[in-house]
Amino acid sequence: MEIRLHNTLTGKKEVFKPIHENKVGIYSCGPTVYWNQHIGHMYAYVEWDALVRSFKYLDFETKWVMNLTDVGHLTSDEDEGEDKMEKGAQREGVSVWDIADKYIAQFKESLKFLNVSTPDILCRATEHIPEQIDLIKKIEANGFAYKTKTGLVFDTEKFPGYADFAHLNLENQDAGSRVTVDEEKKKPWDFLLWIVNQPNHIMKWQSPWGVGFPGWHIECTAMSTKYLGEIFDIHTGGKEHIPVHHTNEVAQGFGAFGHHTANFWLHNEWLMLDGQKISKSLGNSILVTDLIEKGFDPLSLRYLILTTHYKTGLNFTWESLTGAQTAYFKLKQITTNLKAEVSKTVFDTLEQEIFDEYKTKFSECIADDLGIAKSIGLVWQIVKDKEMNAKTKLELILDFDKVLGLSLDQISENSPRSDLGEIPDHVLEMKKERDEARASKNFQKSDELRKEIEREGYILEDKNGESLIKKNFN
Repeated sequence: MEIRLHNTLTGKKEVFKPIHENKVGIYSCGPTVYWNQHIGHMYAYVEWDALVRSFKYLDFETKWVMNLTDVGHLTSDEDEGEDKMEKGAQREGVSVWDIADKYIAQFKESLKFLNVSTPDILCRATEHIPEQIDLIKKIEANGFAYKTKTGLVFDTEKFPGYADFAHLNLENQDAGSRVTVDEEKKKPWDFLLWIVNQPNHIMKWQSPWGVGFPGWHIECTAMSTKYLGEIFDIHTGGKEHIPVHHTNEVAQGFGAFGHHTANFWLHNEWLMLDGQKISKSLGNSILVTDLIEKGFDPLSLRYLILTTHYKTGLNFTWESLTGAQTAYFKLKQITTNLKAEVSKTVFDTLEQEIFDEYKTKFSECIADDLGIAKSIGLVWQIVKDKEMNAKTKLELILDFDKVLGLSLDQISENSPRSDLGEIPDHVLEMKKERDEARASKNFQKSDELRKEIEREGYILEDKNGESLIKKNFN
């Protein structure tokens, strides 16, 4: 089946041709682990997880590599400002190593909550200093670097195609502050490969250019090529990486190897919050754990993200998440009902022709530039199909969930849930006591328990002899 992906390198949707038949190597720019990763960051990782899952579904052997930046990322994203890691350490009064460990753990926890597959290789920049130094040596030996008082600088004049990747108009760039940082630079957009002029910087290593630390951009080129080869299939990242970070990665690839390191570059749009970019400086960061505290299942966020295209982005609102959770829990309930029906209906057999037809449609969706949103529409089409038997429906939904990652295969008939999210065990226990008190006509105790449940932030609704519980968002 033909796979088409939108390639930032060419600005077009192109037929994907792997370097090695039925194998794909993917490198994703990971987080700078100086602070929490909010849902805006996690949007990208859900999308790229879906990309990896899609290739697996289409019978590719995948290798997914992601970096963890724990040194060298300056606050400007370029060559000025503090190292974000050291700024984080100062903020919390701990070591840079403790900061890295703390926020790597937070990132991994968020991946787990959103059922993002663990990359085959999660590589820390500080654990790959020798690889970065070796790569810089190649760039220097090929004549693409020069020394200044600040360190070793990439000479963009030696790479005529420097502006092409991001379609930069270099002469119009506001680079005055960058010149001030190092007036010895030949061009203000030349960038540092190795930094040596910061004696107070905590993380430092010996190098041929002096004691110092690597620039931010070199780590991705060094680690992607270490694990995937000098040229690999796909490099992913957010659109914010295009003008600086990925432009510089492209330059480094040419400086070291004489060619692009990735055949396809994929970039996601952003998740916005009520039309605004999510930013710590704006104070509108929302973490995955914040969703859980509000009573949402984090997989409802995954469902919401997958209803959008990675190049379109998402405008997040609490109303949209509530709607996504309602749909997700309806899908979970339908899956539960189908499992129960299949277990009781011994004569149902898989309708192979129908199964194959829908499977082909699903494959076509994901092969067309990761059309996950269309594939979710296909799931609901299956649910509404009155002619299809329960076994075929269930097998199709569980098959598609290999890509969607909504954990539908883990649902059991006895899983406690409400129409708006998972309920904490202690609240469920109170509900059970209240149901028993109500059944025994102990209305005083029943009312007391209802009030206690309401103080916990939940609402009870008594309907048709049953009580339903849900989160109170008012």
